[in-house]
Amino acid sequence: MESGKEKNLKAMVVYYSATGNTGKVANAIHEALLAKDVESTLLKVQDAAAEELYDYDLVFLGSPSIEFLPPAPMMRYIKNKLNLHRARGDIKLCAPRVPNKTAVVFCTYSGPHTGLDEATTADKYMAQLREHIGFYVAGEWYVVGECHNGRDLNTLGRLGDIRGRPNEQDLAKVRDDTSMLVRSMGKRLSQFPADAHVTMTDREVVAGGGQ
Repeated sequence: MESGKEKNLKAMVVYYSATGNTGKVANAIHEALLAKDVESTLLKVQDAAAEELYDYDLVFLGSPSIEFLPPAPMMRYIKNKLNLHRARGDIKLCAPRVPNKTAVVFCTYSGPHTGLDEATTADKYMAQLREHIGFYVAGEWYVVGECHNGRDLNTLGRLGDIRGRPNEQDLAKVRDDTSMLVRSMGKRLSQFPADAHVTMTDREVVAGGGQ
């Protein structure tokens, strides 16, 4: 690879977006991947059921947080994939790492009551699918997004005034984080060999400043 290009990487971005916030983040990730010459596929979750996860070097999975978890369409996708990989024998004790398979989960959230804590369980739930089938989860990303169900939730909640989020500054950070991840993948893979056990201290948790 030359001049920062990652021509040999194949990536997929799968997302569910209820009101457009998560879709904005997914598109920002996709744009950043293409800018790094990564072969990137962008899919809504309802169109991703037939995709083989092991065909990709880097997989992003994104969703809003609804009552602290991913909403029903994403939950169905995750459960169906778990059932598929369990039936194929891909899920093994201690979740051994599959070499050169990396994932990131991202969540949009409004957090009017308890802030970021309203989103962490959703990201961790999505991450478990990837870890159970041997992916290294390189990041849990959180992006603030306005709530479309009421003005007070956007102005009086714990996060303050979140109207218009994710805004261009939020999306620029997502693009930067994606580019940094692509550049560092070779280093990360060398640091964490296939048989290593990844703990939360190995993982990049980025809270951005959802649904």
